[in-house]
Amino acid sequence: MRKKKSLFRAHGVEFSDDHQVRLLQGAEELFPALVAAMDAALSDIQFETYIFDFTGAGADVGEALMRAAARGVRTQLVVDGVGTGPLPVAWAERFRAAGVQYRVYSPLGPLGLLLPHRWRRLHRKLCVVDGRVLFCGGINVLDDFHDPNHGPLEAPRFDFAVEATGSLVTTASDTMEQLWWRMQAVRDARERRLPEALQALRAASAAKHAARLAQAADSGLPPMRAALLLRDNVRNRSRIEKAYRKAIGAARHEVIIANAYFMPGGKLRRALVMAARRGVRVRLLLQGRYEYFMQYHAARPVYGALLEAGVEIHEYAPSFLHAKVAVIDALGERPWATVGSSNLDPLSLLLAREANVVVEDAAFATDLRQRLVHAMQHAGRRMDPTRYAGRPLRQRVLDRIAFALMRLALWITGKSY
Repeated sequence: MRKKKSLFRAHGVEFSDDHQVRLLQGAEELFPALVAAMDAALSDIQFETYIFDFTGAGADVGEALMRAAARGVRTQLVVDGVGTGPLPVAWAERFRAAGVQYRVYSPLGPLGLLLPHRWRRLHRKLCVVDGRVLFCGGINVLDDFHDPNHGPLEAPRFDFAVEATGSLVTTASDTMEQLWWRMQAVRDARERRLPEALQALRAASAAKHAARLAQAADSGLPPMRAALLLRDNVRNRSRIEKAYRKAIGAARHEVIIANAYFMPGGKLRRALVMAARRGVRVRLLLQGRYEYFMQYHAARPVYGALLEAGVEIHEYAPSFLHAKVAVIDALGERPWATVGSSNLDPLSLLLAREANVVVEDAAFATDLRQRLVHAMQHAGRRMDPTRYAGRPLRQRVLDRIAFALMRLALWITGKSY
């Protein structure tokens, strides 16, 4: 008999306690689990990612998708039009031959990113297999040791994902199904296939997996409290940011955040400052290597107030930090942790489609905490407030220019942050 799940709210988020959630670090841990789940798929695979790069280990995921499609599994892939763009011709042909269905979310068109509405991207990384297991996190289909802009990396990219079972899988599946059929409806309408468009729109409101399998047998492990947080530009515009703020506001002992592109808005900055001032140890693990001008320089002006309040800032040094995770009071009575795709910057919190899994479980939170603390101690450089204040004039000017450009972009979109 299927166990009845219990629902409850914490920090404004609706949790259920029928989950198992496993932490995965890097593509080295995620891709084998992802490929194994795809190779065992019986009915369907739903997959969304910002970047799908076929270099190195990324090709393993592509091959697994084709193997599944070739044996009759419904296989749907959505990639972002900026992160991925058109698939390589050879792979596109192989996907079509195998039966992989794929769509490009918001292709740029001739004017590219000159149109502000094109700044709304599909940034979430989700995969649901057979309606039974969910993979969610910050990891693109991208080899740990390869960067499309910088080439080979000496050390692996620092990032996380989770593998989860339980009721949140249905939420993710339904969300992905809705997006798929909405994209199909737009495509049909543009081709003036209006009857197909109307049919797809009806499917978007009621789409369910006809062959969704029953949940896997009880693993015997204690259930975990978890929830899936989605961010879009319709119904869930600020859900992820509010969850962060409420969890930080409830912190009693420790806040650890690892975030690739860190430019929090005023409310989130104040939450961190207030936590530090009431005696909570607040540590941030942030990008230490130059990747993009805007993300690198626009973040620096917000560091001053945080350092002054006693927030510790550690910059990750060995490779690119791409994580979007946090853990709060892992060793306390109310552990809270999140792993997902959302950066703490305007692009993620105001414009992009994002997805984070939140877990209230001591073992999971402790595992994530240990990995983050190890990274700070062995791969991070703690920022000295005095050195930050005395950084070269040229760098401060670049920081202010980037910050001003970011504010200008927000003004163009009509957003406040």
